[in-house]
Amino acid sequence: MSHKILLIPGDGIGPEIVNEAQKVLDSVAKLNGGAIEYTYGLLGGCSIDATGVPLHEETLAKAQDSDAILLGAVGGPKWDNLEHSAKPEQGLLQIRSALELFSNLRPAILFPQLAEASSLKSEVVSGLDILIVRELTGGIYFGQPRGIHINDAGEREGFNTYRYCESEIKRIGRSAFEMARKRDNRLCSVDKANVLEATVLWREVMRSLTAEYPDVELTHMYVDNAAMQLVRDPKQFDVLVTGNMFGDILSDCAAMLTGSIGMLPSASLDKNGHGMYEPVHGTAPDIVGQGIANPLATILSVAMMLRYSLNEPTWADQIEVAVSSALDQGLRTADIYSAGTTKVSTPKMGAAVVSALSQ
Repeated sequence: MSHKILLIPGDGIGPEIVNEAQKVLDSVAKLNGGAIEYTYGLLGGCSIDATGVPLHEETLAKAQDSDAILLGAVGGPKWDNLEHSAKPEQGLLQIRSALELFSNLRPAILFPQLAEASSLKSEVVSGLDILIVRELTGGIYFGQPRGIHINDAGEREGFNTYRYCESEIKRIGRSAFEMARKRDNRLCSVDKANVLEATVLWREVMRSLTAEYPDVELTHMYVDNAAMQLVRDPKQFDVLVTGNMFGDILSDCAAMLTGSIGMLPSASLDKNGHGMYEPVHGTAPDIVGQGIANPLATILSVAMMLRYSLNEPTWADQIEVAVSSALDQGLRTADIYSAGTTKVSTPKMGAAVVSALSQ
């Protein structure tokens, strides 16, 4: 089986971690008699430098022609002074919107070897395995009108619009219900329905979907309480579904339960399962070129890509087992290092996963 993958290394540590993930993908394909055909694209700051825009039409065309996309990270202080509409992150929003990647899957899984790396007590987080389903192409990040203007009092005023239509809520709701069916049949919908009309509608629509999924238990929680509960008792959750902004915040909160944001992958899918895969973390400009970035979130994003877009669940399982094996050996990048373990570089961690695949 041959798969066509678009690699977008991006900015900062993106090229370093994507390089290691590509090695793992090549190795697992070879192990199973498959083949990977690569194309390459620019997104974010490197695209601005090369083409003048954060997302060039050539990269978008390659994305549309691929079976899946693997992205490193975008952005960095080099481009902080650009106009908001021209910043690297706009390229990320544009490609998500253009490809209709509305369903963002963000798992928070604690590998048992890293229980002590979490900022919470091990008994609170041991065995943690939750999934946050974030709506990715609507809400306040895309709502119009938006901008900065001079108000009637003569001072600058910034404004954004939080809006969702019923079809958008149903679409992400069904995605989350389907994910819950593949797990423990429990879904918690997170909103702020006590003060925001957009989320009053969100809650009403989520409730209406229970007729289609009678086997899934649906509960509701306000976002402020959900943030508190993620820290107090995270294992009470199985699947959470929420809007774009709340999902952005809660998934980063959940990331730290696992010991490091450098361990968490993500998937952004359209209605047909075509998707873009990327680590949850950013470009880490403070460690670029030092060879100490953690590639495991990107490698685990490859596993998600194999499972959700390429229909290669066995390959995905093999990668996840190999990551666990590398951790069993006591190998750690700087972000997850602790006394009694061995600190390794980005390439050495990637090589350890490749080696474990062949054992």
